[in-house]
Amino acid sequence: MFSVGVSDVQLSDYKFSTTHEWVKLSQGDQGESIATVGITDHAVQALADLVFIELPPIGKELQAGEPFGQIESVKAVSDLYSPVSGTVIETNAALAERVESLPDDPYQAGWMIRLRLSRPEELENLLDQAAYEKLCAGEAEADH
Repeated sequence: MFSVGVSDVQLSDYKFSTTHEWVKLSQGDQGESIATVGITDHAVQALADLVFIELPPIGKELQAGEPFGQIESVKAVSDLYSPVSGTVIETNAALAERVESLPDDPYQAGWMIRLRLSRPEELENLLDQAAYEKLCAGEAEADH
């Protein structure tokens, strides 16, 4: 059985990028679309032994597909890519201080940034849970 993450999280509420970031949409105080972004359990497991994360400053404008930071494990440094365009309105300072806790809860406590979306239509370019699981299964087969 293939799993993309923690069982108590409703992954059908999430969208996924082919670079293993996730997005969960919510509404801000003024009714604007807010995207919470993190990396998937699949990506966390591939990285293993995390030691550092670099997140962008509040107010930074991001474009879909553009790196917003880096995550470092004992094996490698990997770029983190924004799945959607928008302005950074919040970063997860607690995660930055304890990146080693990311594997415990990558879909909730492990969020990385929150963006005020500038192009909500970009969400249509992302994968749903079934398509993301298929992508991960294909990658697992390619590795063997």
